[in-house]
Amino acid sequence: MSISRMLDSLPGTMPTLEDIYRDLHAHPEFAYSEHRTAGIVAESLRKAGYEVTEGIGVTGVVGVLRNGDGPTVMLRADMDALPVEEKTGLDYASTATMIDETGQAVPLMHACGHDVHVTCLLGAAQQLATSTDLWSGTLVALFQPAEEGRGGALRMIEDDVFGIVGNPDVVLGQHVLPYAAGTVGYRAGAMLAAADSFEARVFGRGAHGSRPETGIDPIVMAASIVMKLQTIVSREVAANEQVVLTVGALHAGTKANIIPDHADLKLSIRTYDRGVTERVEAAVRRVIEAECISAGSPRPPEITELSRFDATVNDPRATDRVVQALKSELGDDQVVEIDPIMISEDVGEFGKAAGAPSVYWALGCVDPKTYAEALAEGKIEEQIPSNHSPLFAPAVQPTLTTGVTALVTAAAAWLSAD
Repeated sequence: MSISRMLDSLPGTMPTLEDIYRDLHAHPEFAYSEHRTAGIVAESLRKAGYEVTEGIGVTGVVGVLRNGDGPTVMLRADMDALPVEEKTGLDYASTATMIDETGQAVPLMHACGHDVHVTCLLGAAQQLATSTDLWSGTLVALFQPAEEGRGGALRMIEDDVFGIVGNPDVVLGQHVLPYAAGTVGYRAGAMLAAADSFEARVFGRGAHGSRPETGIDPIVMAASIVMKLQTIVSREVAANEQVVLTVGALHAGTKANIIPDHADLKLSIRTYDRGVTERVEAAVRRVIEAECISAGSPRPPEITELSRFDATVNDPRATDRVVQALKSELGDDQVVEIDPIMISEDVGEFGKAAGAPSVYWALGCVDPKTYAEALAEGKIEEQIPSNHSPLFAPAVQPTLTTGVTALVTAAAAWLSAD
């Protein structure tokens, strides 16, 4: 099967795709609010000849292209943005805001590259639709809402997405990460970590800041909890058990001279082993509860689970099939094995629910010269902004061209020729 023939028209369509990418970047939308993005996706798929269904899992979109006998291949992209204030200085930087659950206006940014994912999948869907004489089977282009910890994959599954598109034989996808643009990173087996997020509210007794002896200070309590939690990884987890425990938010109080009556913490636990997760979660609960008792809290803490992602595990045989195809098209030097990464994703839910193998790979997005210079200086972490940073700014090219090429190539590894 000639991948190059499948991609014949890509250079001509790339300027339009670049415009779509910049537009999506400038107009990010939060989880389950991706109405504008979903509209752009649906219109593009319909023009390409796909059967389109909208509103799956609230704002999800799927396009199905049936092209004779053969396997069903699902390509997946996520659409939601993050509550991050963009500081990239790009001329297409986001200035969007939203009202959060507290009624406050917060900034929005595509700080995780989902705008790249959407654009690349739209490009791949177009290329495969214009080369149906070169393959047969069924192609499913799935655009998922609410990947950022809000259960978008499960929501689409619960909304019977497989009843609409059929059961896929393989699920494929990619995520931009801070590697050199033009490269693809792969790993068989566990590639991304399991992640569990929690919110904890600890209770004190409000008082005037001048009379702390009349109150119970939940801010001091929360600060003590944050510091004590750091000892779980350093003193309760074996050196060969990979764990990351992060407190990402701590909110309490309104004024300098008021001791509030509660404080809120949000934290995440990342592991590759569910047994380790259970031990760490138990330790987190123990620390929070003990610190509240120690401080004389008037009531037990409230600990609520916010999200739970299993590890993203790539099927070894399916991964090898994809990797061989990618190396053949992109070259051995551009397709490299990477170490497991502690970020998390819910893309694996589709493969699990369908009983199908899944393969997920990393798409480099950093200007190759910039990356090479930082690598030579040993300053990757200092000089290359990572996902979720307000400075995260994927290089438009060769990122988009490589992303479209990778999706088309991976899909073609399954779609049988006529």
